[in-house]
Amino acid sequence: MGKNQIRLVSWNVNGLRAAMKKDFLKIVKKLKADVLVLQETKLQEHQRTEEMINIKGYESFWSYSTVKKGYSGVAAYSRIKPESVKTGINMSKYDDEGRILELDFKNFIFFNIYFPNGQMSEERLQYKLAFYEDFFNYTDKLKKKGKSLIITGDFNTAHNDIDLKHPKANQDRSGFLRIERDWLDRIVKRGYVDTFRHFHPETVKYSWWSYRFNARKNNAGWRIDYFFVTQDIIDNGWIKEAFIDNNIFGSDHCPVGLVIKT
Repeated sequence: MGKNQIRLVSWNVNGLRAAMKKDFLKIVKKLKADVLVLQETKLQEHQRTEEMINIKGYESFWSYSTVKKGYSGVAAYSRIKPESVKTGINMSKYDDEGRILELDFKNFIFFNIYFPNGQMSEERLQYKLAFYEDFFNYTDKLKKKGKSLIITGDFNTAHNDIDLKHPKANQDRSGFLRIERDWLDRIVKRGYVDTFRHFHPETVKYSWWSYRFNARKNNAGWRIDYFFVTQDIIDNGWIKEAFIDNNIFGSDHCPVGLVIKT
C-alpha cells in the first residue's frame, strides 16, 4: 500500500434509498474518500440499484439484515482492493442483523460497525452491551496477533459530557447511560484510541442530531460516530488528520473521517 495518504470516511446514512434522493452520489464525490463506509443502509440485497452498487472508481461490499427488512445494514466503497472481506464475527445473533464488515487491507484491518441502539427496550440495551463485549473480544484476538486495527461506525453512545449538548438531561437515556459509557472507558483501557478526541481534546463537535426540535440548526447534537484505532497506529504516526464533517447533509448523522499514511 506504499506511502500514500488514505482518506477513510464513515457515515450513517439513515437509509441509502433516502440518501440517494438527497444527492448521495454528489456527496460521495465531495467526500473524496479512498474508503467510504456506510451504516444503516436499511437494504436487502435485491433492493440495491445499479447506481448504488457501481459507483465509478469504487468496488462495493455489503452486509444485510436477514432478520428484519428495512433495518440495519452496512456497506463499504473502496478504491483499494482488500485482501479479504468478512461480514461478521461468527456469532449469528449479531451477524444476522447485518452490522459488521471487516476489510483486510494488509497493513491494517478496517472494521465498519453499526453498533446496536439500546433505546427500544431493556432487552435491546442488554443486546447492545453484549455486542460491545463480544465484538471487542473478537478484535482483541486480532490485536494480540499484532494486527493494526481501525474500527469505525455508529457506536450509538456518547462517551463524555463534551460529546453531547445536554449531558444532564440525557443521563438516564440509552446512548448516555453510565453502563454504556463504561464500555467506552473499557475500550480505551484495552488499548483503543478515540482518534478525534486524541487530536482534538477540547473540541465540541457532534455527528448526530435528532430530526426534532430544530436540533441540527441549534447544534444540539451528540458525538456517537467514531474512529477508534489500536495504539500502534498512533505510535507509528500514521494519522495525519481526524475530522467530523458538519457541512454534509442528507442524513441525521454527518460523516466522520481519518486521513492516514501507512
